[in-house]
Amino acid sequence: MSELTPTAPPAAPGRSGEPGLRGSIGVVGIVFLVVAAAAPLTAIGGALPVMLAIGNGAGSPMAYVVATVVLLCFSVGYAAMSRHVVDAGAFYAYVSKGLGTPVGVGAAGLALLTYTAIQAAIYGLAGATAQGLSTRYGGPDLPWWVWALLLMAVVGLLGYRNIDVGAKVLGVLLTLEIAVIAVIAVAVLVQGGAEGIDLRSFTPSAFSSGAPGISIMFAIASFIGFEATAIYGEEARNPRRTVPVATYLAVVLIGAFYALSSWAIVLAFGSGAVVAAAQADTAGLVFTAAAQYVAPVVADVMVVLLLTSLFAALLAFHNAISRYLFALGRQGMAPEVLSRTHVRHTSPHVGSLAQTASAFVVVAVFAVAGSDPVLQLFTWMSGLATVSILLLMVLTSVAVLAFFARSRVDRRIWHTRVAPALGTVGLLGVVGLVLANFTTLISGSATLAAVLLAVIAAAFALGVAVALTRRPRPAPDLAGGA
Repeated sequence: MSELTPTAPPAAPGRSGEPGLRGSIGVVGIVFLVVAAAAPLTAIGGALPVMLAIGNGAGSPMAYVVATVVLLCFSVGYAAMSRHVVDAGAFYAYVSKGLGTPVGVGAAGLALLTYTAIQAAIYGLAGATAQGLSTRYGGPDLPWWVWALLLMAVVGLLGYRNIDVGAKVLGVLLTLEIAVIAVIAVAVLVQGGAEGIDLRSFTPSAFSSGAPGISIMFAIASFIGFEATAIYGEEARNPRRTVPVATYLAVVLIGAFYALSSWAIVLAFGSGAVVAAAQADTAGLVFTAAAQYVAPVVADVMVVLLLTSLFAALLAFHNAISRYLFALGRQGMAPEVLSRTHVRHTSPHVGSLAQTASAFVVVAVFAVAGSDPVLQLFTWMSGLATVSILLLMVLTSVAVLAFFARSRVDRRIWHTRVAPALGTVGLLGVVGLVLANFTTLISGSATLAAVLLAVIAAAFALGVAVALTRRPRPAPDLAGGA
């Protein structure tokens, strides 16, 4: 197996005569991209209050710990696979290697559905947030979808360019949103919270109280985006090292940040009173803590940073989708035009334009229908994405097990058998919890839940059908012939 040079990875070829994907992004840059997709401020400001209100209350921080352990087990096999498969298709490429091209393209259908749905969901929430900010500070009272389209234009412009540009933008925005949450957490701990510092949140009794399944479901959903590390392998310095390190760092950093931040919010109201506080003011819970323990102006700053957090997630998912389209086009599973790369930016610019168009269509459908951007667009699409990404991760874990069992290119038992098997079992357990609580997740009816689950099945089936009717082109071997 040949080694890749640390500074000049081979460019993944696009169409004949065009440059391939190329970049010099390192571990930190990739971590910024994937942590930004997880939108930490949105998770703590939006998902956590719901977990506290209807999940297992003060035990919610432990739900993040459980989610982190499950995803770390998944990441061990995922990272090991990344040493042998370097491809912008990531999940699609891994599943194809392990379970065959038809299942792999079916996985690509799930991936495109996941990222398209979660991005559309965020456009709804971001549009509503921008509308509220504008009217609050004396700006124009424009419909939410106008703001969503403005954000779409900026995301499309950045996504069209080289990945290094997007990584720098995300780095700044991510630093700001993490900093403000960290300030609140430190302030709560220094001041002793409402009832003093205690570790009740991390006890088995607190975790098992209420509805822990709902909390785990939301905790896992808060990680969506971490798995995109492998997508940027072709644009990374020394991808065989960069991708595994970035994957582990992303999971650990996201998990630790969520667990500690959520614990601080519990302490801010007290382990015994936080459930009532969350039920009384779910939307404003974290902002209330910011105003009380730091300063009212911090709560105002957080509202603005919530919008930048959503923008960062939009850009991260845009980049992920455009690279999936590039990989599918390059291997003959989608129109070849999608495999074009920009001569100067060496970006998948056609895939980027196609992704912007698809986002426009989804948002336009909900806007024309007069749907609520949060209660319908955001909740429905984020619920759809949660189930889809979990199924995709289960397929990937199984593919990792199959690949190493067949190829024997890596004989490390923990990395290729034990950890992936544990990750698969853990993910299947989470899938069961999500399906049992799916109606709650989407805030809808059983009929709507059935329709959304049918869409997921159709996306996978369509991918399989495409693979069976098209002749794939061999993918470039960028992993040194592993």
